[in-house]
Amino acid sequence: MKAKKTGQENPQKTDGQGGFPFFNRELSWLEFNKRVLGEARDRNARLLERLKFLSIVSSNLDEFFQIRVASLCRQIASGNYVSDPSGMSPASQLEEVYREARKLVSRQYRCLHEEILPQLAGRGLVFLLPKDYTEERKSFLSELFTREIFPVLTPFRMKKGENILSPGNLKLHAAFLLEALAGAKTPFRDEEDSPLVAAVHIPSILPRVIFLPKSPADTGKVYFTLLEYAILENAFRLFEGYKIKESILFRVTRDGDIGVDEERDEDFVDAMEEVLVRRENSAVVRLSVTDTGGSLRDILSSFLEIRPPAVFEYPDPIDISGLDPAAFPGFDNLRDESWIPRGPHEIPGTQPVWEVLKHRDILLHHPYDSFQMVVRLLGEAACDPEVLALKITLYRTSGDSPIIQALERAAQNGKQVTAVMELKARFDEERNIEWAQRLQRAGAIVIYGIAYLKVHAKALLIVRKEKTAVCRYVHLSTGNYNDKTARLYTDIGFLTSREDIARDVSLFFNAVTGCSVIPSLKKLLMSPENMKRRLVSLIEREAARGTEENPGLIMAKMNSLADPQIITALYQASQKGVKIRLIVRGICMLVPGIKNVSENISVISIVDRFLEHSRVFYFSGGGSEEVYCSSADWMPRNLERRVELMFPVEQRDLKKRLIHILKTCLLDNVQAHELKSDGSYERRKCDNPKKAVRSQRVFYEEALEDAREAEKTSKKEFTVRRKPPREIIK
Repeated sequence: MKAKKTGQENPQKTDGQGGFPFFNRELSWLEFNKRVLGEARDRNARLLERLKFLSIVSSNLDEFFQIRVASLCRQIASGNYVSDPSGMSPASQLEEVYREARKLVSRQYRCLHEEILPQLAGRGLVFLLPKDYTEERKSFLSELFTREIFPVLTPFRMKKGENILSPGNLKLHAAFLLEALAGAKTPFRDEEDSPLVAAVHIPSILPRVIFLPKSPADTGKVYFTLLEYAILENAFRLFEGYKIKESILFRVTRDGDIGVDEERDEDFVDAMEEVLVRRENSAVVRLSVTDTGGSLRDILSSFLEIRPPAVFEYPDPIDISGLDPAAFPGFDNLRDESWIPRGPHEIPGTQPVWEVLKHRDILLHHPYDSFQMVVRLLGEAACDPEVLALKITLYRTSGDSPIIQALERAAQNGKQVTAVMELKARFDEERNIEWAQRLQRAGAIVIYGIAYLKVHAKALLIVRKEKTAVCRYVHLSTGNYNDKTARLYTDIGFLTSREDIARDVSLFFNAVTGCSVIPSLKKLLMSPENMKRRLVSLIEREAARGTEENPGLIMAKMNSLADPQIITALYQASQKGVKIRLIVRGICMLVPGIKNVSENISVISIVDRFLEHSRVFYFSGGGSEEVYCSSADWMPRNLERRVELMFPVEQRDLKKRLIHILKTCLLDNVQAHELKSDGSYERRKCDNPKKAVRSQRVFYEEALEDAREAEKTSKKEFTVRRKPPREIIK
């Protein structure tokens, strides 16, 4: 496949740090979303899985505009100063972002309308727009509208300069251009300088997918439409006395990166709740509308005071992110086979976890290894009379979190429970406030993070009184304590009772709860204190120890690579011959393959059914191999503005397993994409099926094999020889 340009005029601009090249962060992220779209366009994939990836593309773009595009808009407003290592100004970045985003959306909808929807219809799942409704289906929707939809709707008038009943953030709305009927007594009058426009929120509390009746001739087919079209079809009932001249569907995207007043220690929860309110009324960064023509698009743009480059026209349906494949039961043949997580064979189901951890460390590779082991550990701790205390960091949790439930039980059972709840976890603030209040009601101590920093580390400490001493058990992870995402994201979990690590974790918790100075840790590395410095040192050491025969090797897996100092250190190591093999899922600002700069560096990105989320770092160390896992990516925000942990894995079999994970990912020739020096990615191809390596399938099959071996071991029984009693011998 021929490499494609990224849209950057010169993707290898320098920042003055040794004249090294850097890709632009925003355009690199859009390249990642193109790889996600590539999964939706894969004609060998099952249809509902393809629809899922289309939905992910839309969700990703929503967050990108809320955070990154909003940041560019603020930079332009404050002077358009250049701070990006690639040398691009905010204005030029924004121009490229708009251009690339439009191209991405165009490809996305072509895939939906030309491939996925027609093929779904051919397999019996048929999507209908209002123009396709039969009289029978119109009647069905009319009755449904009267019975269930109409009572929920609240139309409101929109006028320029008024923010009352604003369209909020990312909420789907319908807008109507109205004209009063002759002789009708109406509450509003048309104004020459302000057209009469009303809007109605498409309520998210109602199911978006509506299944329609089928005729006797439609055997084997399922027909569906969407809630917004049922509302458009029956909207005339909302506006008695008016004629609807035009209608349009629209969504407003607002600046989601709203800061909190860090000085408000005493009422920090109130301050965070104010952030949620402000986010619903912050600056508009994108207006999305259906491409229905007419004047409503321009009217809405004027009302919201947004320029044309930030107005995006979409075909139907305007919001693909809401098309959840789970809404279509009974089409299992259009989905991937289920990959069921397995429990680690080292811990039998009946044996308490700590009995195993006294003798060895345990590594969990999610989602192949079940997150249920972590839930089980907390559940046992909550009910064990010998457990004295539990301490945990919480960044993102699920809606019905078994982790929170276990912590509640532990507190109610008299254990000292301390939860460091990060209220500043973007877009999870509201949920985290609710969990914090629940834990407090149960009797837990809740710490609301640290001023000016986010606590992003993933750590759990359990203190247990045993016969000879008080023992500590630790869980560290690259991912959140979230049972839902643990089934969708790849992450590494580490369980241990090692005294040196337990000591460090105890000191870490004392620091983040505000009871000690920044600790001196022996095994763990913590940002923003010393993690970045140590990473640069490890990279430099690899370069210093390398020889011509053994030039050194770095393998690293992460979500994003964007820290200029880390990238510069990698360039310098490459110049000294160190082989650097990187697995970077998303943003990568490092430019590989440049002669005399990065010719020894390769970068791949894996996009598959699970989101690659684990952070694993390997340094050959001149033969003394070192392997670390971390909650942090190699980005300035993680290494300078967040509290993160990086931990070594030293038990020989676990270290070997992590190295195997890295090497298997690097061998992937099915779902891996190679980063080229022009900023584009080229998907690896394997013409010989026998040599195909799909890393996620390899890990799943290995987990299955481990489970089978464990089952064989558990079923082994002694064969007892026993002769019959004497009295029955004939």
